[in-house]
Amino acid sequence: MKLQRLPKALALVALLALVVRLAAAAETAAPADAGSDHRVERNGVVVQFSAKPVEKATRDLMEGDIADVRFRISDEASGQPVRGLLPGAWMDMAQVIQGRAGSEQKSCKDKVSLYLKGVVGMRPMVDLNSYFVVLMNNDASISVVDPLVSMAGVTSTFATTVLKRPGADWARHDNTRRLFVTMPKAGEVAVIETDNFKVTGSVPAGKEPMRIVLQPDQRYLWVGNNAAEGKDSGTTVIDTASLKPAGFIATGAGHHEFAFTADSKYAFVTNRNDGTVSVIDVASRSKVKDLKTGSLPLSLDYSALSRRLYVADGKDGVVTVIDTEKLAVAARVAVKPGLGPLKVTPDGRFALVVNTAENRVHVLDTASNELVQEVAIPAQPYQLTYSKTFAFVRALGSERVSMINLSTLGKGKTATVQSFAAGESAPRQAGDLVIADSVAAAANEGTVFVVNPADGTTYYYMEGMNAPTSNYRVYGSNPRAVTVVDRSLKEVEPGVYAGRVRMPVAGKYDVAFMLESPQLLHCFSVQATVNPSIARPTDPLAVEFDERSRHTTAGGPLALRFKLIDPATRLAKAGIKDARVLYYLAPGRGRSEVPVKEIGGGVYEAQVDLAQPGAYYVYVGVPSMKLGYGKLPFFTLMAAPPASAPSSVARKG
Repeated sequence: MKLQRLPKALALVALLALVVRLAAAAETAAPADAGSDHRVERNGVVVQFSAKPVEKATRDLMEGDIADVRFRISDEASGQPVRGLLPGAWMDMAQVIQGRAGSEQKSCKDKVSLYLKGVVGMRPMVDLNSYFVVLMNNDASISVVDPLVSMAGVTSTFATTVLKRPGADWARHDNTRRLFVTMPKAGEVAVIETDNFKVTGSVPAGKEPMRIVLQPDQRYLWVGNNAAEGKDSGTTVIDTASLKPAGFIATGAGHHEFAFTADSKYAFVTNRNDGTVSVIDVASRSKVKDLKTGSLPLSLDYSALSRRLYVADGKDGVVTVIDTEKLAVAARVAVKPGLGPLKVTPDGRFALVVNTAENRVHVLDTASNELVQEVAIPAQPYQLTYSKTFAFVRALGSERVSMINLSTLGKGKTATVQSFAAGESAPRQAGDLVIADSVAAAANEGTVFVVNPADGTTYYYMEGMNAPTSNYRVYGSNPRAVTVVDRSLKEVEPGVYAGRVRMPVAGKYDVAFMLESPQLLHCFSVQATVNPSIARPTDPLAVEFDERSRHTTAGGPLALRFKLIDPATRLAKAGIKDARVLYYLAPGRGRSEVPVKEIGGGVYEAQVDLAQPGAYYVYVGVPSMKLGYGKLPFFTLMAAPPASAPSSVARKG
């Protein structure tokens, strides 16, 4: 995935601005004291660290657990919580610094310095400051971008996830760290773990599963079945705990959209062809009643502020207001035919409804059920997404994205509208579009990612700028939708900064923690025990590369060395005759395959020709053991441009 017009070190990415400041703090921070594994007092603050299993907090942490990681920060003198901080934290295995008495904190600082450089291969196992940009492609794949890692001018594609069939919509479950993707042609929902972005299973989801929505308490997923036959058209409900269908409810014909009361008591399902909205009791997963809302209900949303449901009818041009306590129609607001997506603002104060035919966005006051504004949006607006401060409106016939300032909404006000170009082609030129959003708010406030499906590019935009600051392109696939998986720490209560992580493996972890102001750098420690319920790897070999080859110079051969390890004994395995190495320059250029020779003691060597500078991926395969390329962990190395004068230093692995 290439990054066009990349700002140096991605300095314009707001999250990286935090990293840069933390790096500066690390350089000037006072030497860390011994502290303890769970508490440190320094520079006027007290930091208490904890990591406990989310589901079974009373037992020890184990590999595979989703851990609730918390840093409680208080003022040393008063004991009061310290609010509004931007802490940084990383978790990595501790063996790197074991056996160095008295040097643990210095090594911790050294490791943090490596993390902050953002070089491929120099990343912690768990980064509690990061987010990933996730792209749904036009083929049966999903691309995952780590915007904090750069590879010689090329942005890191963190992962590519292959699906059974192309996706249509998705929903994130933050508590279990999963992403669910509907696959209409497969009749299933794919389950993707967002720790490694691997598909871990699929759930049968009825005929033509399209829209997927997670109810507010995250107990159930609701999937719209756009089946041709009425008996199969409705919603499949999936239990997020068991990952099994919890029932199917036939609601009516046509496409289905969803909304929920804030307490997850009721689900509301549109039936486009029947002109109704079905009311579902969530506890019993049974239909309570159908409400007639017009000829063609296209969208709906719920306001927790007014406790009303708003349904937009595309044919009649009417917004029907439903009292969610009485489960009855409370009002009908005449607008104009051509209505499409309707979404309530984050504060619940207004409902914005897009009118594609009229090139307008209508603003409905949820307090008075009154139309208070009409905002002109050219070129057939068709999609609406919110950040905390703006409504972003996409148009079918224009590459420009319109931004409506939410603070300028209301009766008697004039809505402020700005726009920026996300590419040079209009989205309609892409042909078929998915129903998932093509705009997603980034992990930090004031930033969004925008997919242009016509040119296959994703644009990064910061509010207040005249144009996107950078863009990403996936080679071989065209993204259609975008979402953001956030892993950064959040202040969940006064002075408590928390995040959730899945413990990758058993062992002792260093937990590096950093504050910019007051300046503080400290490594805590946490242990994850072996989980007996997790199946052990069955691969006959493991591989350990010589880390001294991580950084080298381009322009000639490199003797790359590695060990092949017996997983059962953890000893080097000698005598393997058919090992081979595949390597290429990121993102996929110059693929070469070379033989491997054993140089003794289970150590093997391959001569790789690094003709060009850049980042290289290296894979080991052993055909006799049925280990193809990709079965063993890959290795990344950086080849710097050669110096102007020939170096006399031998380039040995």
